Amino acid sequence: MKGKIIQFRRGLKRIHEKHYILNVGTSNREEAGKFVDKEVTWKSPAGKEIRGKISSAHGNKGLVRAIFEKGLPGQARNEEVDIY
Repeated sequence: MKGKIIQFRRGLKRIHEKHYILNVGTSNREEAGKFVDKEVTWKSPAGKEIRGKISSAHGNKGLVRAIFEKGLPGQARNEEVDIY
């Protein structure tokens, strides 16, 4: 399954560098909750893979929060990830 990276998880003064908000195509919090504990992989243009895990739903509009093993580059925003 495919998802899309939306943004870093951030507050007013702090950006969580390993946490990202993903759009997985769901429309509410209950549907997004089904994706918790699934694995996520982002592939760089050079072929390197960075893995992560979906930790929880984010908000009420069907977005999820994923924690990656190390931070993704800024170019990863608005790109697809593989969910399995």
